[in-house]
Amino acid sequence: MEHIVLLTGRLAQPALERVLAGMAPAPFTWEVREIGLQVAGLMTADMIRRRVPAPISADRVLVPGRCRGDLDALSAHYGVPVERGPDELKDIPRHFNRSASAGRLDAYDIDIFAEIVDAPRLDVDAIVERARRLATDGANVIDLGCLPATPFPQLEDAVAALKAEGFRVSVDSQDTDELLRGGRAGADYLLSLTVDTLWIADEVASTPVLIPREPGDEASLYAAIETLARRGRPFLADAILDPIPFGLLGSLCRYQRLRERFPEVAIMMGVGNVTELTEADTSGINAVLFGIAAELRAGAVLTTQVSQHARRAVREADVARRVMYEARESGSLPKGITDELMTVHAKHPFPDTPEEIHATACAVRDPSYRVQVSRLGLHIYNRDGHHVDTDPFALYPRLALDGDAGHAFYLGVELARAEIAWSLGKRYAQDQPLDWGCATEHPAEDLMRQCAPAPTKQRAVTASLTPKNRAPEVAPQP
Repeated sequence: MEHIVLLTGRLAQPALERVLAGMAPAPFTWEVREIGLQVAGLMTADMIRRRVPAPISADRVLVPGRCRGDLDALSAHYGVPVERGPDELKDIPRHFNRSASAGRLDAYDIDIFAEIVDAPRLDVDAIVERARRLATDGANVIDLGCLPATPFPQLEDAVAALKAEGFRVSVDSQDTDELLRGGRAGADYLLSLTVDTLWIADEVASTPVLIPREPGDEASLYAAIETLARRGRPFLADAILDPIPFGLLGSLCRYQRLRERFPEVAIMMGVGNVTELTEADTSGINAVLFGIAAELRAGAVLTTQVSQHARRAVREADVARRVMYEARESGSLPKGITDELMTVHAKHPFPDTPEEIHATACAVRDPSYRVQVSRLGLHIYNRDGHHVDTDPFALYPRLALDGDAGHAFYLGVELARAEIAWSLGKRYAQDQPLDWGCATEHPAEDLMRQCAPAPTKQRAVTASLTPKNRAPEVAPQP
């Protein structure tokens, strides 16, 4: 059986041992080593090398998730793999469960068509720049959305510029002339053809997306499909998703009938009528719609980012298609794969109980403030006391921060984050931004480097403070 050594700090050691004991029977044996520092979150690779003698009798060494430094060098030094664990020790059971399924989000079978809905109003450079951002978020095909009664003289140049950048391109128009122009310019796909406009497919090499004459006219869609199938021509078929409450359920049934009638046909589903026209967080909507698309084995989804509330729709779609592919292929529920679609609430928001936080607070012997969150509210403590409230303003008078604007600002930011986390049921970790999943960008963090001092800790801010009125430095929570 694998033997794992977990390195930690003095304050975290009892809680870590309780978590590991609670995993029994664990699929490994374990040993916890406290390496002579108080706060585990301050551990570095250099510190480990100085304080932990080699060799280590283990198959693997696990260090705190925020440990900075070169772990590859540590692995070479000790002769066993040294790896980062989760940021929070309470997540260790989930960490080991997920390690067994690492890389599960690498695969998908749905292409994302991301529409630039106002392409005729943009110059070519702006179109290319927009396309780059969409591709970064996960788009596979850049869809140039044409507008009724709006000239698009730069259409050919836009297609050529996008193709030169390596993008696959679709042209989306109700105007047959624009579709022909796009196809002749080299567009990979044309949206959309009906049974009455199939002649366009004879004029250009682009792959057509077939739609019914009217959303409910399934017979015309089937006729178009059968015509191109007889010709051996590739295509996608879209039964048209209607918005709520104007036929969403009926349109979903149309997709099901389409799949039952044509088991091998490549299906496209346009989701903008639901994501854009429903004022609700789009991460959950996309999760459900891509679950449906996965069950249909759709080959493509067309999405948009027009409304500000749908501004992350492409990124959400990218995560959702991977999650639902994994769930379908593994025959499991879409749970425990990633938290990226849980943008507002966390499944396990408060890992520490009030009693556990109180026990940690009682063990603190220094003046640095720690901030934590439990179901009871916000906790802030140091050697001089442990205070709990749901209102940061009620906590401030108890902190003795008069005369130290920098320290007050820092704790104000941390308590504001903590209040948001408590109110919404999100995970809070001191000195870390709140995690909003795929709703926000995640700045790359270089764990090989030490953290630079924050503005409130720099000499310019604190130089005017005397030793008497200078507030104690703030340490991250254990």
